[in-house]
Amino acid sequence: MKYRPIDLAAVTTYPLAERKNKVSVARDFAAGITAGMSVAELLGALPAQLGAEALNGVIDAVVAARDKGKPVILAMGAHVIKCGLQPVLRNLIEAGMITAVALNGAGSIHDYEISLIGATSEDVGAVLHCGTFGMAEETGRDINRALQEGVTRGMGYGEAVGRFIVENDNPFREQSLLATCVTHDIPVTVHVALGTDIIHQHPAADGAVIGEATFRDFRLLTSVVAELGDGGVYLNVGSAVLLPEVFLKALSIAQNLGHHVDGFSTANFDMQQHYRPLQNVVKRPTSGTGRGYTITGHHEIMIPLLAAGILDRAAAGR
Repeated sequence: MKYRPIDLAAVTTYPLAERKNKVSVARDFAAGITAGMSVAELLGALPAQLGAEALNGVIDAVVAARDKGKPVILAMGAHVIKCGLQPVLRNLIEAGMITAVALNGAGSIHDYEISLIGATSEDVGAVLHCGTFGMAEETGRDINRALQEGVTRGMGYGEAVGRFIVENDNPFREQSLLATCVTHDIPVTVHVALGTDIIHQHPAADGAVIGEATFRDFRLLTSVVAELGDGGVYLNVGSAVLLPEVFLKALSIAQNLGHHVDGFSTANFDMQQHYRPLQNVVKRPTSGTGRGYTITGHHEIMIPLLAAGILDRAAAGR
């Protein structure tokens, strides 16, 4: 059978005014950007859609959580530390806007090295094949010692390393997120898998001590997660696998023990969105009456913008 082009003469149409539109000038367009705008003016000028709407939503959720006295948990991967964002995060902690911090093992290592020498992050490719990758003496020696001493004193991983930094007066302790949490008396937890961190290569490493320290922190984080219901906020920044998995298990335990953990907000900040953060942070935990946000962008841009918005909006409400 030979086909011919279809005749469009009988196609029906309707007036454009009758159509429902997803974008409108009145509702969704950005305002003008001018020199000298305040943080509030800039955030208010963003278009009310997609990532801009999500960012403003997260800012509102954090400020509302603190107004209600609910937890705001910041869980973050090591890249956030390497981006030099500790001063920004310290501002949020000092303002009472971040009430708990969770790190992976690499995050604690980079934070410790910064506290000790004001620098971190070796060139792995340049040293891997000569057998010296991860073999810096002070890093492995000090953190393993901190864990040994901390576990003996009843501490978890995060507090043990943070207090070691403070008590030994490391030269750059003011730049340490772990030390900041300890001095401001907020929970700081570190969650590790044995064999993933360079300190596990050190002769002083003790698997039993590392395991006990991080297991205490898992239970401590679960206590904070149990209080998220009815207005708390959980932020996952730059952890694609480990911390989203830890959060999901902590939430499951809290629910199992009878805590009401619903009606809270979550957000995943990363340079690209991955399966586990989307499922275990943004979607599954908030599938009841909560709200999950995804914000894609570089940490060194998005986290200062987030912090500026939180601090400005919180100040405006007081």
